[in-house]
Amino acid sequence: MTALADRITECPEVYDAARGADVYQAVCKAFAENPALAKAAKAAAAPDAATLLQAVFSGSGYLAALAQRSPDLLADCLTRDPDTHLDEAREALAGEVAQATGTKEAMVLLRRFKQRSALLIGLADLGGVWPTERVLTGLSEAADATLQAAVRFLFRKAREAGQVTSVQEAPGAEETPGYFVIAMGKLGAMELNYSSDIDFMVFYDAEQAKLAEGVEPSSFFVKLTRELVRLVQEQTGDGYAYRTDLRLRPDPGATQIALSTDAGLTYYESFGQNWERAALIKARIAAGDAALGAAFLDQLAPFIWRKYLDFAAVADIHAMKRRVHAFKGHGAIAVGGHDIKLGRGGIRDIEFFAQTQQLIAGGRHPELRTRGTLETLARLAEGGWIESQAAEDLGQAYLFLRRVENRLQMVGDQQTHIIPDDKNELDRVARLCGFSDTDAFEDALLARFKLVEAHYGALFEKIPKQQTLAPGIVVADDTDPAALASLEALGFNNPAAAIAAIRAWQSGRYAATRSAKARERLTEFLPHLLEAFGRTSEPDLALATFDKVIASMPAGLQLFSLLAANPSLLRLVADIMGTAPRLAKIIGRRPKLLDAVLDPGFFGVVPSPARLKEIVASALSLATDYQDALDRARIVGREQGFLIGVRVISGTISARQAGAAYAALAETLIEALCGSVSEELVDQYGRMPGGAVAVIAMGKLGSYEMTAASDLDLITVYDFSGEDTQSDGERSLPGTQYYTRFTQRLIAALSAQTAEGALYEVDMRLRPSGSQGPVATRLSGFIDYQERSAWTWEHLALTRARVVAGPVELRRTINDTIKAVLVRPRDRAAVAQEVQTMRAKIAAEKGTSDIWDLKQVRGGLVDLEFLAQFLQIVSAAEHPTVLDQNTELALTKLSAAGMLSPADAEILIPAARLYHTLTQVLRLCLDKPFDAAEAPLALRELLARASDMPDFATLEAMLRDTLTNVHEAFDRIIA
Repeated sequence: MTALADRITECPEVYDAARGADVYQAVCKAFAENPALAKAAKAAAAPDAATLLQAVFSGSGYLAALAQRSPDLLADCLTRDPDTHLDEAREALAGEVAQATGTKEAMVLLRRFKQRSALLIGLADLGGVWPTERVLTGLSEAADATLQAAVRFLFRKAREAGQVTSVQEAPGAEETPGYFVIAMGKLGAMELNYSSDIDFMVFYDAEQAKLAEGVEPSSFFVKLTRELVRLVQEQTGDGYAYRTDLRLRPDPGATQIALSTDAGLTYYESFGQNWERAALIKARIAAGDAALGAAFLDQLAPFIWRKYLDFAAVADIHAMKRRVHAFKGHGAIAVGGHDIKLGRGGIRDIEFFAQTQQLIAGGRHPELRTRGTLETLARLAEGGWIESQAAEDLGQAYLFLRRVENRLQMVGDQQTHIIPDDKNELDRVARLCGFSDTDAFEDALLARFKLVEAHYGALFEKIPKQQTLAPGIVVADDTDPAALASLEALGFNNPAAAIAAIRAWQSGRYAATRSAKARERLTEFLPHLLEAFGRTSEPDLALATFDKVIASMPAGLQLFSLLAANPSLLRLVADIMGTAPRLAKIIGRRPKLLDAVLDPGFFGVVPSPARLKEIVASALSLATDYQDALDRARIVGREQGFLIGVRVISGTISARQAGAAYAALAETLIEALCGSVSEELVDQYGRMPGGAVAVIAMGKLGSYEMTAASDLDLITVYDFSGEDTQSDGERSLPGTQYYTRFTQRLIAALSAQTAEGALYEVDMRLRPSGSQGPVATRLSGFIDYQERSAWTWEHLALTRARVVAGPVELRRTINDTIKAVLVRPRDRAAVAQEVQTMRAKIAAEKGTSDIWDLKQVRGGLVDLEFLAQFLQIVSAAEHPTVLDQNTELALTKLSAAGMLSPADAEILIPAARLYHTLTQVLRLCLDKPFDAAEAPLALRELLARASDMPDFATLEAMLRDTLTNVHEAFDRIIA
């Protein structure tokens, strides 16, 4: 056995040298002051260990905090053999929890074990003591030990309470009869990541459970499972052990968290879906009655591993294939903001690559029924299912990406998979990964992403093509029963109308189809086009919208040739027209927007702010006059906004990225139109001596959370020399009138209807004194109002304020004013009372019980934003770093500063992410309130997919729980 400190083979790069040295010196001092830790003091002083510890502490706040809080724990980690250390810690946990006298003591033991395993595994990983495979296994073993100890504890308490009659008659006898926990996902595969949720399902067999007479099985096991979740997940003074997720159980929106084995088997036999088959590939028994659990999984084997693929499975695999083709071969993958788990070329792609082959072949080839990703890739290569080079490439990429994922999560023990956009945070992660500069780190990531994407796309080339369901509809004939039947089978409610539209195309009625070549190209992809429409929620609407597009096009050969050569685009076009009624209407009115979607560069990264400025400036530079500039701004703004929306639908960007992209677009257009308005004003009235004007973004624009339907909350602040200064033009104006006219024209430039429509609705009600005040505010008045007269709600709104246009010096003065106001000391109780009063008033005026009114329902966006804003203004005096315009980032900073408890952070930060995702999709797709009962199936599927939920029912259940938890947090924090 060799101590961890003697097995160090690698080391991260130092991120914050001062921080790393400070923590290192603190723990060394603690070692020196305790004679029992003399061995650890010597180990920590060794060159390799000293270098490792300082580097780790410099980059990982979480590991640094663990070490400082428990120097004796760090001493154990350094001086003991890590392999035996983890095994012995698991055994000790089982023994200690078995002797625990109560729930609180058991919870302390579970959490301290988690801290031990987290520090041990983190150091073993970062020091190169364990390879990545062993790190993932160790993390999974620690979670298993926690679940096993917790389940045994609960059964012991149940026996003591007389609810369970079985006793331990002999060593090795079953301690938890009739009840078992199935690990799913990465835990099931023994590939848990560093700060992962643990996914599991719980089942019981009442006949095997040996419950006392009168104890009702369902309520007993549901209550026991709730206690299991509380034991493991609840935040205490020692933190939490593991976040839990039970949503992979059958029909989670309608079932209890513990199900009978009979109910489970019935569900899978009758209603099980192919995504559940894929999920169950990784299922294994993690805790409870192992023999009963194994028998249950054996009974599920025919559902998971089918000897022959049925049509539904083939259809699902081809649906997966279509989604791949929608992304394959288009544009570049970015690093900053990329989701290393779910993004293109990420971890999920590698796992899906392996699971798809298992679904296809595992029924006939039992050797492919493996759980671990690396083992599965190796088996697939051994059997000739994939090339050995593909297995090697994907295996190496998988290990690299999992190492990066673990380091992302080591920073703050957050379940994140997003590569940071922020340069400093990106540098931190790069250095934890052993890279001395971010360029090399980005290159390494990009190389893996592209390699995975290439293999992932090539996988589907070998899957046989699905036969079209509409082979006969090449020449439309409404008297042909087969043609009508085929369209009905595809889901068209009015097949006769569909055939009428097709006949119009084929007869050359439209300019786009008058040439023989255009009609020939259309005929080539017509069956696949109809199938693509048939897969949407409203095939008739999708086809009718496409008909309007064709009818308004002057020529169709280029479009038809592109679609014939790139059938993957058919799904995307169909999704736009059938999934998102709002976007379908836009395309129907302005079909030229389709040109931008079909640009091969569409699937690349969202344009950077600098690139956006180039695009907008280029468009406006062609303007012949002011009115033409407004029209061109609308054209470029509508096109770029449309592309952002389609990227959301196609899955190439997340909702969070979309919010920032919409905001960047609006900011760019505001800045450009400020220039146009200023030029027009100078032409008419001359320049204002010493004059300057800035635009402050508030609300969704200020917080980078804009949606496709957001209006602009703006404030204009100006200044000029002297009090009686006039502009220097022939038709001069006094300063106040000059900038009032500027503001009025800017509002019109953004919101007026021109021949090209309007850009945005503009709301100026957040300006000083609201609707009663002047439309533009002089700098001195703005400062005086914010410092002396503003209401608390206005200061809350100011947490989301940022200057988006104006000269540097004026921007700096405004920003300094805003910060000075926000960091002012506050009476927490008084502010809380005002927030409660405001929230009650809003609830009285706009309250609703509709969970899909995400803004106004209790526990929704209003509550969440109030919480973030309240905590910022009552905390910023002592902790100015908590200020951030973005709700999710503000909550994250509040948590890091200790102003938001870990338990509440675990509720509120994911809630912010979920609400923003759902709002983004709904505002993009609909121009009316969302009704879940009436919503198109494809839209519900899109909402679930965007939220990373397996289906809409699971999403709805998750949303209800989240709303309840946020509402409770609101009442708890603002009380």
